[in-house]
Amino acid sequence: MTGDRPPTIIRRSDEMRQRVRAAQAAGERVGFVPTMGSLHAGHTSLVERAASDCPAVAVSIFVNPIQFGPQEDFDRYPRDLAADCKRLAPHSVRWIYAPDVSEMYPPDHATRVEVAGPAEPFEGQLRPGHFAGVATVVCRLFHCVPADAAYFGAKDWQQTLVVKRMVADLGLPIDVVVCPTVRETDGLALSSRNAYLTAPQRQQATALSTALKQAQSDWQQGHAISDIEHRMAAILEAAAIAVDYATVVAADTLEPLAPSDQTTAAIALIAGRLGETRLIDNLSLPPRTQSPC
Repeated sequence: MTGDRPPTIIRRSDEMRQRVRAAQAAGERVGFVPTMGSLHAGHTSLVERAASDCPAVAVSIFVNPIQFGPQEDFDRYPRDLAADCKRLAPHSVRWIYAPDVSEMYPPDHATRVEVAGPAEPFEGQLRPGHFAGVATVVCRLFHCVPADAAYFGAKDWQQTLVVKRMVADLGLPIDVVVCPTVRETDGLALSSRNAYLTAPQRQQATALSTALKQAQSDWQQGHAISDIEHRMAAILEAAAIAVDYATVVAADTLEPLAPSDQTTAAIALIAGRLGETRLIDNLSLPPRTQSPC
Protein backbone atom coordinates (compact mmCIF):
# COMPACT_ATOMS: atom_id res chain seq x y z
CA MET A 1 0.00 0.00 0.00
CA THR A 2 1.11 3.58 -0.59
CA GLY A 3 0.84 6.10 2.22
CA ASP A 4 -0.91 9.40 1.44
CA ARG A 5 1.09 11.33 4.03
CA PRO A 6 4.54 10.95 5.60
CA PRO A 7 4.70 9.28 9.00
CA THR A 8 5.00 11.45 12.10
CA ILE A 9 8.11 10.75 14.17
CA ILE A 10 7.33 10.64 17.89
CA ARG A 11 9.95 10.52 20.62
CA ARG A 12 7.95 10.58 23.85
CA SER A 13 5.85 7.74 25.19
CA ASP A 14 3.08 9.97 26.54
CA GLU A 15 2.53 11.54 23.13
CA MET A 16 2.65 8.16 21.41
CA ARG A 17 0.08 6.76 23.80
CA GLN A 18 -2.23 9.75 23.34
CA ARG A 19 -2.10 9.42 19.54
CA VAL A 20 -3.02 5.73 19.66
CA ARG A 21 -5.82 6.26 22.17
CA ALA A 22 -7.27 9.09 20.08
CA ALA A 23 -7.31 6.91 16.97
CA GLN A 24 -8.99 4.09 18.86
CA ALA A 25 -11.56 6.51 20.31
CA ALA A 26 -12.34 7.52 16.73
CA GLY A 27 -13.10 3.87 15.93
CA GLU A 28 -9.82 2.95 14.24
CA ARG A 29 -8.04 -0.33 14.84
CA VAL A 30 -4.31 0.29 15.44
CA GLY A 31 -1.57 -2.07 14.27
CA PHE A 32 1.96 -2.00 15.65
CA VAL A 33 5.24 -3.29 14.22
CA PRO A 34 8.09 -3.26 16.79
CA THR A 35 11.57 -3.13 15.19
CA MET A 36 15.18 -2.33 16.00
CA GLY A 37 15.57 -0.42 12.75
CA SER A 38 17.94 -1.31 9.90
CA LEU A 39 14.74 -2.06 8.05
CA HIS A 40 14.47 -4.45 5.11
CA ALA A 41 11.73 -6.08 3.05
CA GLY A 42 10.89 -8.42 5.91
CA HIS A 43 9.94 -5.46 8.07
CA THR A 44 7.95 -3.77 5.34
CA SER A 45 6.03 -7.01 4.78
CA LEU A 46 4.93 -6.77 8.42
CA VAL A 47 3.92 -3.15 7.86
CA GLU A 48 1.88 -4.13 4.81
CA ARG A 49 0.13 -6.89 6.75
CA ALA A 50 -0.62 -4.48 9.60
CA ALA A 51 -1.94 -1.90 7.13
CA SER A 52 -4.19 -4.51 5.52
CA ASP A 53 -5.74 -5.21 8.93
CA CYS A 54 -5.69 -1.76 10.50
CA PRO A 55 -6.33 1.79 9.25
CA ALA A 56 -3.71 3.18 11.64
CA VAL A 57 -0.19 1.71 11.85
CA ALA A 58 2.71 2.52 14.19
CA VAL A 59 6.29 1.29 13.77
CA SER A 60 8.81 1.54 16.58
CA ILE A 61 12.54 1.90 15.93
CA PHE A 62 14.58 1.24 19.06
CA VAL A 63 17.79 -0.74 19.48
CA ASN A 64 17.17 -2.31 22.87
CA PRO A 65 20.38 -2.41 24.91
CA ILE A 66 19.18 -4.86 27.55
CA GLN A 67 18.65 -7.77 25.13
CA PHE A 68 22.31 -7.79 24.06
CA GLY A 69 24.89 -9.77 26.03
CA PRO A 70 28.30 -8.35 27.03
CA GLN A 71 30.08 -9.86 24.01
CA GLU A 72 27.29 -9.24 21.49
CA ASP A 73 26.93 -6.64 18.76
CA PHE A 74 25.03 -3.78 20.42
CA ASP A 75 27.67 -1.16 19.59
CA ARG A 76 27.95 -2.13 15.92
CA TYR A 77 24.28 -2.91 15.31
CA PRO A 78 23.32 -0.79 12.25
CA ARG A 79 21.46 2.43 13.04
CA ASP A 80 20.17 4.86 10.40
CA LEU A 81 16.88 6.47 11.35
CA ALA A 82 16.77 8.65 8.23
CA ALA A 83 17.15 5.62 5.96
CA ASP A 84 14.51 3.71 7.93
CA CYS A 85 12.05 6.60 7.66
CA LYS A 86 12.69 6.80 3.92
CA ARG A 87 12.01 3.08 3.56
CA LEU A 88 8.73 3.41 5.46
CA ALA A 89 7.57 6.52 3.58
CA PRO A 90 5.84 4.64 0.69
CA HIS A 91 3.90 2.48 3.14
CA SER A 92 0.81 3.21 5.19
CA VAL A 93 2.58 4.13 8.42
CA ARG A 94 1.01 6.91 10.48
CA TRP A 95 3.57 7.08 13.29
CA ILE A 96 7.20 6.15 13.82
CA TYR A 97 7.96 5.81 17.51
CA ALA A 98 11.71 6.40 17.96
CA PRO A 99 12.43 6.91 21.66
CA ASP A 100 15.81 7.51 23.26
CA VAL A 101 17.14 4.94 25.72
CA SER A 102 16.39 7.32 28.61
CA GLU A 103 12.75 7.47 27.51
CA MET A 104 12.41 3.70 27.56
CA TYR A 105 14.56 3.12 30.63
CA PRO A 106 14.66 6.05 33.07
CA PRO A 107 17.88 6.22 35.13
CA ASP A 108 16.22 4.72 38.22
CA HIS A 109 14.36 1.90 36.43
CA ALA A 110 14.51 -1.42 38.32
CA THR A 111 12.03 -3.80 36.69
CA ARG A 112 12.56 -6.77 34.37
CA VAL A 113 10.01 -9.16 32.85
CA GLU A 114 11.16 -12.76 33.18
CA VAL A 115 9.47 -15.46 31.08
CA ALA A 116 10.06 -19.17 31.67
CA GLY A 117 8.66 -21.96 29.47
CA PRO A 118 9.46 -21.14 25.82
CA ALA A 119 12.23 -18.71 26.86
CA GLU A 120 14.34 -21.39 28.52
CA PRO A 121 15.85 -23.62 25.78
CA PHE A 122 17.98 -22.78 22.73
CA GLU A 123 18.44 -18.99 22.62
CA GLY A 124 17.57 -18.81 26.30
CA GLN A 125 20.46 -21.14 27.17
CA LEU A 126 22.95 -19.64 24.75
CA ARG A 127 22.14 -15.99 25.46
CA PRO A 128 21.43 -15.63 29.20
CA GLY A 129 19.25 -12.63 29.90
CA HIS A 130 18.33 -12.12 26.24
CA PHE A 131 14.66 -12.99 26.53
CA ALA A 132 14.28 -11.02 29.75
CA GLY A 133 15.50 -8.05 27.72
CA VAL A 134 13.10 -8.86 24.89
CA ALA A 135 10.10 -9.38 27.17
CA THR A 136 10.87 -6.21 29.13
CA VAL A 137 11.15 -3.98 26.07
CA VAL A 138 8.12 -5.50 24.32
CA CYS A 139 6.02 -5.11 27.47
CA ARG A 140 7.18 -1.51 27.75
CA LEU A 141 6.47 -0.87 24.06
CA PHE A 142 2.98 -2.33 24.37
CA HIS A 143 2.29 0.26 27.08
CA CYS A 144 3.80 3.10 25.05
CA VAL A 145 2.00 1.99 21.88
CA PRO A 146 -1.24 0.41 23.20
CA ALA A 147 -2.26 -0.96 19.82
CA ASP A 148 -4.91 -3.55 19.05
CA ALA A 149 -2.51 -5.92 17.28
CA ALA A 150 1.27 -6.36 17.07
CA TYR A 151 3.04 -7.98 14.12
CA PHE A 152 6.18 -10.13 14.35
CA GLY A 153 8.14 -12.19 11.83
CA ALA A 154 8.28 -15.97 12.08
CA LYS A 155 12.06 -15.99 11.56
CA ASP A 156 12.43 -15.25 15.29
CA TRP A 157 10.11 -18.12 16.14
CA GLN A 158 11.19 -18.61 19.75
CA GLN A 159 10.79 -14.89 20.36
CA THR A 160 7.21 -14.99 19.08
CA LEU A 161 6.41 -17.77 21.56
CA VAL A 162 7.97 -15.77 24.39
CA VAL A 163 5.92 -12.69 23.48
CA LYS A 164 2.72 -14.73 23.22
CA ARG A 165 3.39 -16.32 26.61
CA MET A 166 4.02 -12.92 28.21
CA VAL A 167 0.87 -11.43 26.67
CA ALA A 168 -1.25 -14.37 27.88
CA ASP A 169 0.27 -14.47 31.37
CA LEU A 170 0.03 -10.71 31.98
CA GLY A 171 -3.37 -10.38 30.34
CA LEU A 172 -2.20 -7.68 27.94
CA PRO A 173 -5.03 -6.52 25.62
CA ILE A 174 -3.23 -6.98 22.31
CA ASP A 175 -3.33 -9.59 19.55
CA VAL A 176 0.03 -11.06 18.52
CA VAL A 177 0.14 -11.79 14.78
CA VAL A 178 3.01 -13.89 13.41
CA CYS A 179 3.78 -13.39 9.72
CA PRO A 180 5.79 -15.57 7.31
CA THR A 181 9.56 -15.26 6.99
CA VAL A 182 10.66 -13.23 3.96
CA ARG A 183 13.60 -14.70 2.04
CA GLU A 184 16.04 -13.75 -0.67
CA THR A 185 15.67 -15.60 -3.99
CA ASP A 186 18.39 -18.05 -2.90
CA GLY A 187 16.50 -18.86 0.31
CA LEU A 188 18.45 -16.84 2.88
CA ALA A 189 16.09 -15.34 5.44
CA LEU A 190 16.21 -11.54 5.52
CA SER A 191 17.96 -10.21 8.61
CA SER A 192 19.58 -6.93 9.57
CA ARG A 193 22.66 -8.93 10.53
CA ASN A 194 23.11 -10.17 6.96
CA ALA A 195 24.85 -6.84 6.35
CA TYR A 196 27.77 -8.10 8.44
CA LEU A 197 28.50 -10.96 6.03
CA THR A 198 31.36 -10.82 3.56
CA ALA A 199 30.62 -11.91 -0.01
CA PRO A 200 31.97 -15.45 0.58
CA GLN A 201 30.09 -15.72 3.89
CA ARG A 202 26.89 -14.57 2.18
CA GLN A 203 27.20 -17.54 -0.17
CA GLN A 204 27.95 -19.91 2.71
CA ALA A 205 24.90 -18.65 4.58
CA THR A 206 22.56 -20.24 2.03
CA ALA A 207 23.37 -23.53 3.79
CA LEU A 208 20.84 -22.54 6.46
CA SER A 209 17.90 -22.68 4.07
CA THR A 210 19.39 -25.75 2.35
CA ALA A 211 19.50 -27.55 5.70
CA LEU A 212 15.91 -26.59 6.47
CA LYS A 213 14.67 -27.78 3.07
CA GLN A 214 16.44 -31.08 3.65
CA ALA A 215 14.80 -31.36 7.05
CA GLN A 216 11.41 -30.72 5.46
CA SER A 217 11.98 -33.46 2.88
CA ASP A 218 13.26 -35.93 5.47
CA TRP A 219 10.35 -35.12 7.79
CA GLN A 220 7.80 -35.73 5.05
CA GLN A 221 9.47 -39.04 4.20
CA GLY A 222 9.19 -40.17 7.80
CA HIS A 223 12.87 -40.19 8.82
CA ALA A 224 13.74 -40.36 12.50
CA ILE A 225 14.12 -36.98 14.20
CA SER A 226 17.68 -37.76 15.27
CA ASP A 227 18.62 -38.47 11.65
CA ILE A 228 17.01 -35.25 10.47
CA GLU A 229 18.93 -33.29 13.07
CA HIS A 230 22.24 -34.93 12.19
CA ARG A 231 21.75 -34.19 8.50
CA MET A 232 20.92 -30.53 9.14
CA ALA A 233 24.04 -30.13 11.27
CA ALA A 234 26.19 -31.85 8.65
CA ILE A 235 24.98 -29.46 5.93
CA LEU A 236 25.83 -26.46 8.10
CA GLU A 237 29.22 -27.84 9.08
CA ALA A 238 30.07 -28.57 5.44
CA ALA A 239 29.56 -24.84 4.77
CA ALA A 240 31.91 -23.96 7.64
CA ILE A 241 29.08 -22.73 9.83
CA ALA A 242 29.74 -23.30 13.53
CA VAL A 243 26.52 -24.97 14.70
CA ASP A 244 24.84 -23.80 17.90
CA TYR A 245 21.85 -26.07 17.39
CA ALA A 246 19.99 -27.91 14.63
CA THR A 247 16.89 -29.51 16.03
CA VAL A 248 13.27 -30.54 15.45
CA VAL A 249 10.83 -29.84 18.29
CA ALA A 250 7.14 -29.18 18.92
CA ALA A 251 6.25 -25.89 17.24
CA ASP A 252 4.06 -24.47 20.00
CA THR A 253 6.15 -25.48 23.03
CA LEU A 254 9.71 -26.16 21.77
CA GLU A 255 9.58 -29.42 23.70
CA PRO A 256 11.08 -32.67 22.33
CA LEU A 257 8.81 -34.84 20.21
CA ALA A 258 8.21 -38.49 20.92
CA PRO A 259 9.59 -40.64 18.06
CA SER A 260 6.13 -41.99 17.28
CA ASP A 261 4.30 -38.65 17.45
CA GLN A 262 2.25 -38.27 14.28
CA THR A 263 -0.13 -35.46 15.28
CA THR A 264 1.99 -32.60 16.61
CA ALA A 265 3.06 -29.74 14.36
CA ALA A 266 6.82 -29.41 14.54
CA ILE A 267 9.46 -26.87 13.67
CA ALA A 268 13.07 -27.22 12.55
CA LEU A 269 15.28 -24.67 14.31
CA ILE A 270 18.87 -23.87 13.43
CA ALA A 271 21.46 -21.37 14.63
CA GLY A 272 25.12 -20.95 13.83
CA ARG A 273 28.00 -18.58 13.32
CA LEU A 274 29.85 -17.41 10.25
CA GLY A 275 32.89 -15.59 11.56
CA GLU A 276 31.54 -13.03 14.04
CA THR A 277 28.01 -13.11 12.64
CA ARG A 278 25.35 -15.26 14.24
CA LEU A 279 22.36 -16.34 12.14
CA ILE A 280 19.14 -18.16 13.03
CA ASP A 281 16.36 -19.62 10.90
CA ASN A 282 13.50 -22.09 11.09
CA LEU A 283 10.90 -23.92 9.05
CA SER A 284 7.50 -25.18 10.11
CA LEU A 285 6.81 -28.91 9.68
CA PRO A 286 3.16 -30.03 9.59
CA PRO A 287 2.00 -33.21 11.32
CA ARG A 288 3.44 -36.22 9.52
CA THR A 289 1.56 -38.45 7.14
CA GLN A 290 4.21 -41.22 7.28
CA SER A 291 5.39 -43.19 10.28
CA PRO A 292 9.02 -42.58 11.35
CA CYS A 293 11.48 -44.92 9.68
